[in-house]
Amino acid sequence: MNPDKPHPTTQSIPHDRLRRRAAHRLWRAEIIYAFVLVAFAVLALFAHFSSYFGWDLRVSHSIQSLNAPGLLALMRAVSFIGNDWHPYVLAALTTLLLFALRFRSEAAGLALSAAGSAVLNRFIKIIIARPRPSTDLVTVVRDLDSKSFPSGHVTFYVCYFGFLFFVAYALLPRGSFSRRMSLFALALPVVLIGFSRVYLGAHWPSDALGGYLFSGLWLGLSLHIYRRRKTRNI
Repeated sequence: MNPDKPHPTTQSIPHDRLRRRAAHRLWRAEIIYAFVLVAFAVLALFAHFSSYFGWDLRVSHSIQSLNAPGLLALMRAVSFIGNDWHPYVLAALTTLLLFALRFRSEAAGLALSAAGSAVLNRFIKIIIARPRPSTDLVTVVRDLDSKSFPSGHVTFYVCYFGFLFFVAYALLPRGSFSRRMSLFALALPVVLIGFSRVYLGAHWPSDALGGYLFSGLWLGLSLHIYRRRKTRNI
């Protein structure tokens, strides 16, 4: 099949119908984006006035009551990439690697997604000023003196691994083993990091939820800008 030749299914659909479908998808995406934005704003407002919620304590106790062999070591390992200076070095090295491999749009998109989210996360933490979970309420594996809402680890994992997930999905050969393994490897840290932060006593569940909501919004914006840049460069 000639890759430059339009797909027969697409070719047979009237142009007006394609435009209506695109407009409908855009409208649906905007509705979802607005809903997530409102949900995050409401959660952030309540977090500003509450050190923790009742359900935070119940969920944290339930998660920390799990005592499977090796679980603590696994949770430490999951969070390791997001500790201290690690995310900054990892994001910088990955951006430089993409740029060296001539994936310049991808490098710029990753820098926007990871670095932009880090700056905004720090700014939001200062505004919300929510304290970390205390040792008299939950088990705290590692004492941290920074603010708690939204989770910085969750924010980084979603905006870093999430952006690379989209790039792998878009660029790797469809149906290939490398594509499936890459998508799995990139999705797994995003899924586990929220659980890890609560298990280690570094965050309340609502902090992790706030991190997912906020980073989802920023990742969506970063991907939109990336796709527009990519389209102009074609």
